[in-house]
Parts: sequence; C-alpha cells; structure tokens
Amino acid sequence: MQIERPLRIDVPGLGEKIRQARKADERSLTKLAALADMSVQNWYAIENEDIKVLPEATLRKIEAALGINFGIVFKEQESQES
Repeated sequence: MQIERPLRIDVPGLGEKIRQARKADERSLTKLAALADMSVQNWYAIENEDIKVLPEATLRKIEAALGINFGIVFKEQESQES
C-alpha cells in the first residue's frame, strides 16, 4: 500500500524567472508551449502567476522545454511518527 502526501512550497518570482528564460530562448512561445504540452494561454498564465498552484509535473515540462533547471526541490519533513 502507498500513502501520498502532496507537498507545496512557495517560490516567489517563479513566473518572472520562466518569462526571462523564455525570452532568452530563440524558439517561439508557440514551439516552447507545444514542447511543454500546454497552450500558449496557459504558459502566459503561469508567467503572470495567474495560476496559484503549479503542478510539479508542469514545472518539469517547462524546464525540459527550456532546457534549464530552476533548482526547485521538495524536501520531506524529517520527523515522522511511528
């Protein structure tokens, strides 16, 4: 049996970091969005931080499309009850 515990972390300014990385890339937003398997409108919503909770899988697709790593790591809490 598996138990899932979703974790959320705050990453201030992530939308702007994504925007800067996109602008530094030679490819069009249409191409990048397609590589990340999302619409251009969704990409813009992420850059503008209109989306308040970004799934980690989506972040990883954006990183893969841009060929960069934003260095976002989820750390499990050390203390667990038996």
